[in-house]
Amino acid sequence: MNKRKILITGGAGFIGSHVVRRFVRNYPNDHIINGDALTYAGNLENLSDVDGASNYFFEKLDITNIDAVREVFEKHEISDVIHLAAESHVDRSIEGPMEFVMSNVVGTVNLLNAAKEFWKSGEHIFHHVSTDEVYGSLGDDGLFTEETSYDPRSPYSASKASSDHFVRAYFHTYGLPVKISNCSNNYGSHHFPEKLIPLMIHNILNNKPLPIYGKGDNIRDWLWVEDHASAIDKIFSEGRLGEAYNVGGLNEWTNIELVRFLCRLMDEKLGRKSGESEKLITYVKDRAGHDKRYAIDATKLENELGWKPSITFEEGLSKTVDWYLDNSEWVNKVTSGSYKDYYENMYGNRT
Repeated sequence: MNKRKILITGGAGFIGSHVVRRFVRNYPNDHIINGDALTYAGNLENLSDVDGASNYFFEKLDITNIDAVREVFEKHEISDVIHLAAESHVDRSIEGPMEFVMSNVVGTVNLLNAAKEFWKSGEHIFHHVSTDEVYGSLGDDGLFTEETSYDPRSPYSASKASSDHFVRAYFHTYGLPVKISNCSNNYGSHHFPEKLIPLMIHNILNNKPLPIYGKGDNIRDWLWVEDHASAIDKIFSEGRLGEAYNVGGLNEWTNIELVRFLCRLMDEKLGRKSGESEKLITYVKDRAGHDKRYAIDATKLENELGWKPSITFEEGLSKTVDWYLDNSEWVNKVTSGSYKDYYENMYGNRT
């Protein structure tokens, strides 16, 4: 088998770093190229443990620049793509939608065009990693399946839905060998603290208010990031071309139930009195277009490829808290500077 040259976009970000690390270690004979623009959520320190590997390469890459994309394809003779690069935070998309259009839509089309241009022969895979938010919002019952109609409700989910449609269009129109995966909310180590779980951990540690949107009754399905990385590996390696696969953690929690559980876990690990951290919970004005419930049906992925979550949410959350407690220096670095202004803008005036 020829040596693969796999471009993983967004490889310095939260999910991307876990995927890069897995592929560098599991496929030592392949070249793993991490293409990342190193925006606020991209951090090469996330990959310090594989930085010296002989099969790992980094390219600072802005996927909205088609010439830069072509240059990386040509320089490394890219044979496959795992596309994770994206603006992903819903609140930021509400504040500035155009950045999401450029990164998530234009950037994806640039990668598709480069693949179409360079892949004239041989076997290739373009694996596009997307979100369950493209499906919209569920009521009290039901699950998102791969056949669920798209109904995006935020600029972020609209941009991801658009990118999904472009990927499918390139499969049907040009025969580009694509695969798509749509995942539920991820959690785990190296997560930028604008997201719910790392934000709450950071604030509990620093005795700061724990901002909860609305009543805290919005429901999400939670997927441990290491399980997501293993699912991406399975789909990339064994999934059928032209198919989409839903990846879920089988863990539905309301936001307030999750935060209360996290408070109890943190109190125990920090040696605090029971209930001390719960006093920090602060309800803030709900965000616009806040979807009520997401829940993934991952039956197709399990039946076809044999994948299922490896640990429970309680186990994964305990591992996650331990990592943040052991890596306070990493957290302090990523929460300095412009993040403080962003945090104040998002939560400071909403109580």
